[in-house]
Amino acid sequence: MPKSHPQYPAEFKRRFIELVHGGRNPEEPAQKFEPSAQAIRNWMRRADRYEGRCQDGLTTEERQELQKLRRENKRLRESQMALGMVRRNALGLPAHDPALFRRR
Repeated sequence: MPKSHPQYPAEFKRRFIELVHGGRNPEEPAQKFEPSAQAIRNWMRRADRYEGRCQDGLTTEERQELQKLRRENKRLRESQMALGMVRRNALGLPAHDPALFRRR
């Protein structure tokens, strides 16, 4: 079972993050103080994500907009497929043409 520590104060975490952003390796402060190097890396990852410096290069707002646009695209594709089936039915063609269900 992993060791459990009391939650560190935000100011305490911020100082470690500043040390590492200043050029130190997370292992250096971890050797002198209690939090592990992995804990410091986790704090940095969360801080970067919160400040919009994620590895994918997107800010939080851009990521939310991307998710919204993907949902909208999915909805439009489904509507287009349904209209195609109605159109095929109106023309007397089978609505279950396998070509309609191919992923694009």
